[in-house]
Amino acid sequence: MRADAVIVGSGAGGAASAWALTRAGLHVLLLEAGPRFVPARDYPLDTSDWERRPFPAPKGSRARIRYGDLGGLDPGDASLQSWNAVEGRTPLPARRVPSRSGYAHVLGVGGSTLHYVGEAHRLHPESFSQARDHGAGADWPLSYGDLEPFYAQAEALIGVAGPVEAGARWRSAPYPQPAHPLSPAARRLAEVGARIGLPFVANARAALSRPRDDRPACNYCGQCSRGCPIGDKGSADVSFLRQAEATGNLTLIPEARVTRIEMARTGGVAAVHYHRAGAAHRQETPVLILAAGAVQTPRLLLASGGADLPEGVANGSGEVGRNFMETLSWHSTALLPGLADSHMGLPADAVCWAENAPGAVPGAVGGCRYTSAVHETGLTGPAAYATRLLPGHGTALKSRLREAFGSAITVGATGAVLPDARSRITLSTEESDADGLPLPVIHSVLTRNSLVILHHMARKARSLLRETGAGAPVEEFGSWDRFTATHVFGTARMGRDSAASVTDAWGRSHDHPNLWIADASLFPGTGGGEAPSLTIHALALRQAMRIAG
Repeated sequence: MRADAVIVGSGAGGAASAWALTRAGLHVLLLEAGPRFVPARDYPLDTSDWERRPFPAPKGSRARIRYGDLGGLDPGDASLQSWNAVEGRTPLPARRVPSRSGYAHVLGVGGSTLHYVGEAHRLHPESFSQARDHGAGADWPLSYGDLEPFYAQAEALIGVAGPVEAGARWRSAPYPQPAHPLSPAARRLAEVGARIGLPFVANARAALSRPRDDRPACNYCGQCSRGCPIGDKGSADVSFLRQAEATGNLTLIPEARVTRIEMARTGGVAAVHYHRAGAAHRQETPVLILAAGAVQTPRLLLASGGADLPEGVANGSGEVGRNFMETLSWHSTALLPGLADSHMGLPADAVCWAENAPGAVPGAVGGCRYTSAVHETGLTGPAAYATRLLPGHGTALKSRLREAFGSAITVGATGAVLPDARSRITLSTEESDADGLPLPVIHSVLTRNSLVILHHMARKARSLLRETGAGAPVEEFGSWDRFTATHVFGTARMGRDSAASVTDAWGRSHDHPNLWIADASLFPGTGGGEAPSLTIHALALRQAMRIAG
């Protein structure tokens, strides 16, 4: 088929690209490795076993990943060990290990926005010049002001609900939807946070507080990460992609696994090769946009090298796969006598930005933020209490469960990571997938800077819980001993210097003029713990304007 542009990946970046380019009149072919999810079928939250149903994993919706160097553990940091009241504290391993979910990435139409919580954050303006101002990390080749119009455009399209106060993130227009009401646990944190210099405000959420665009308002079931069955959450499938398909200019092919980028003699991209339903296909394209995420995008670039490009496609700088960054996370949970119905409301409905700027954490470069995190940690049903928070069995456990359910209060913290030479994506030399593509290997090592931020976040989370009047923590877990990442960045970063970056400020390859990247692999930095989807949207919309122009 003829296409003006081919996009690989239909998550936050690929979907926004498809929307903008089709609206500009271009014919777009969108290749998605995973299946198309059907909300009414795949996200059943009205059955008695709902709590035992995580986000669904139909065939082909999870990529195989391998892990390399995740770093060793110093017993001196053991206060950061993950534990809960039921399982207790296990013997410390010698090295960090992947958690049960590891790198939580969804292959499917809509990508990882299908199971994201829905936080819709703009990066702190100071994060764009962190290296210049604080001497660590890398600067962005653009500013907050360059992205602001596209932040606003993305917020309007997906229907972001947020507070009146703008804070450090100045705005050209108010949020398109009023903020959601705070849940019982969030209200308690907001009450005490102000007393200790950690004020909480309503979080910006990609969930409708008012009906719009044939989508209903949120019903506050609190199960965003299990998939939204009614369509109020602003995932890419019900927002960008639905509108792009309505133009008639988008051809979306699910379960199409791209295996190779074919280069032309002129130095540009000639075509992509993909497998679908047991058949091999070749698709020519004048423009290729990679939006497969910060693991799969560098994997494809590295695996597409040949005799003329022995280090891989777009890798003249040698930076493809390097500068891998996760976000640091910490969660502390306690039971608060008198608190009721903490399982109700929206996930991450309240946020504290007081320490979000790059210089806000003493002794480190990079900031962090705090949220009310009962829902994100899955404490929304009795099974989670019984298996994690309340030891015992039999009638005594049932009695404690009846008394304690709804009283959990959790402080979640998310912090910045600086790029490090040891943290990167490589290709496995031992194992390939069914299409013959080498598996990606994640290496992610915590630096001393990361450890300072982790200890700081744990101290502040525990302090907030004490201020509420809660008892001692009954569960704590974080990034120190378990690699768990939904937000990863940096493996094809943008920059002004072609010797130290993969793309320019528009996401266009320094090496190949018709190759563009539109996902979080572009990020030179992580920000101060912000969720990345809105920034991915904004970058993709800005890039699409450039391509269409």
